[in-house]
Amino acid sequence: MSGRDFQRLIAEAAVPGIAIASIAGGRLSEFVCCGVRGVQSLAPVDEHTVFDAASLTKPVFAEIVLQLADRRALSLDAPLGEYLPDYVASDPRASSITARQVLSHSSGLPNWRNPDLPLKTYFAPGERFSYSGEGYLYLQRAIERVTGETIDRIAERLVFAPLGMTRSSLIWDRRFASNRAYPHDAFGRPALGNKPGEANAAWSLQTTAADFACFLCAVLDGEGLTAETAAARLQPQIVIDHAGTQCLGTLDERLTTGVAWGLGWGLEPAEGTFFHWGDNGPFTCFTVGSIRARNAVVAFTNGASGHSIMPALIGEFLPGDRPSLAWLDYVRHDAPVRRLLRAARARGIETVWSEPDYAGLETADLRWVAQGLVAAGREDDSAWLQARIKEREAAS
Repeated sequence: MSGRDFQRLIAEAAVPGIAIASIAGGRLSEFVCCGVRGVQSLAPVDEHTVFDAASLTKPVFAEIVLQLADRRALSLDAPLGEYLPDYVASDPRASSITARQVLSHSSGLPNWRNPDLPLKTYFAPGERFSYSGEGYLYLQRAIERVTGETIDRIAERLVFAPLGMTRSSLIWDRRFASNRAYPHDAFGRPALGNKPGEANAAWSLQTTAADFACFLCAVLDGEGLTAETAAARLQPQIVIDHAGTQCLGTLDERLTTGVAWGLGWGLEPAEGTFFHWGDNGPFTCFTVGSIRARNAVVAFTNGASGHSIMPALIGEFLPGDRPSLAWLDYVRHDAPVRRLLRAARARGIETVWSEPDYAGLETADLRWVAQGLVAAGREDDSAWLQARIKEREAAS
């Protein structure tokens, strides 16, 4: 794929910029950076541009946990209640959650607490997979209690400084301002971002393609861990047998996803690969690697539609089946709903409305297209489409 092809791809997805680092044979192979840090600044993205890494924070935090376990500062299988009693006071079962269960997303806690999902266990810890940022925060608090240090300081001491990750932090650093990526929504418009003032083990990593490549090389080498722990990190702890990243209720149907979870990393066992994704809304990213082949790639984008092009981006560097991306099930950039928006922006919605490719779109998809037309300044087209949506609803 040429630079022009990369540029075309991000333009189709309304993603302002991407930064990709590729590793071959255990060492950095190349960077591919194109687009801009922000549609208002137009400064180019490069390998040192700081992105919100979102959930790519989690494998970095897992590295800290495993190093501490190797040093016997904590046990992966001890109840967290031994280190931090009554973290979830209304649910004594939560005290039995272990670090192993947190790192493999089998704690039973929700992803994030909210009025509909209060903080408690929704199934017995270890019973099944359900992605949980709350579990990571619980483990973070336990580690901070055990060590007497904040997690951002521990990360600097155990990961960032040893690996030479000089433009990475779990909290915002003013040094990043001179070359940072700015957030954008699904239609490429500037969006609200944040500069984390407090570290969160689940999402607050600020990093660059160059720095994360250093981390990936360390993962491939097993650097900083005993050989036994490095191997265990990428062994399946729990198999994912349901659609979607969360499963707090009754599991009615078991599926073959081809995905499992290790200690901080998602796994594609048949492919022998590890992966993780990040999505905090206006920043999206994905990484995958193979210990056997000693290859890896990470891609950062500053647009909410970044995952729509991840199969194409990742496939350019690590060809083959990606059960992880199929399981995550993001709408692809070449899906009919996204093609309709692009066609309507180029030729007008009335011109393309009757084309057969778009006949089967759901009402929710059409509403998304209407929003995209407003974002593109095509208010008349959006109003026309919304009128068709109302007609469809009235007829159903």
